[in-house]
Amino acid sequence: MVWRSVRIGGDTKTEKSRRTLALPRLCVVALRGHCERQALARKKAGDLWQENDLVFASKHGTELDAANVRRAFRVILKKTDLNENDWTPREMRHSFVSLLSDSGMALENICRLVGHKGTVVTEKVYRKQLRPMLLEGVKAMDQIFPQA
Repeated sequence: MVWRSVRIGGDTKTEKSRRTLALPRLCVVALRGHCERQALARKKAGDLWQENDLVFASKHGTELDAANVRRAFRVILKKTDLNENDWTPREMRHSFVSLLSDSGMALENICRLVGHKGTVVTEKVYRKQLRPMLLEGVKAMDQIFPQA
C-alpha cells in the first residue's frame, strides 16, 4: 500500500521525507480503526465524496489544510487535561523525538526516522530533555558504589 504526503507544493519537503517506515502495532490498530471510520464517512458523504486516496481526508475526501488539522487536534485536546493553548500538532513531532531519546534510542536513528540529514537539528530543536541528566549520573554512581 502506498500512501502519499500532501503539501501545498504537491511534493514532500525534502528527498529524505520519502522513506519507508515500520509502524508499531498500536499505530496499525489505530489506522485500521481510522480506515473503518473513513469508510463510514465516505458512505455518509455519498456523491459529495471526492476520492483522492488520502489516509487523512476531510469529511468529503479532500485534502486537509492546516486549519482542519488544528481544529481536529483541539477537539482531541479538550478530552484531556492538557491546555489546548500549549499544544499544536507540530508538538507531536517534538514529543516523538523526545520520547524516543528518553527511551534510549540513538540520536542517529531518531534522525533517520524524522528525516533529518544530521543530528544537530534533531538535538537542538526537537529533542527536549524529559529527565534531568543529573539523575543518570546518580544512577551510574549508585551502580559503581552500591555499598555506600
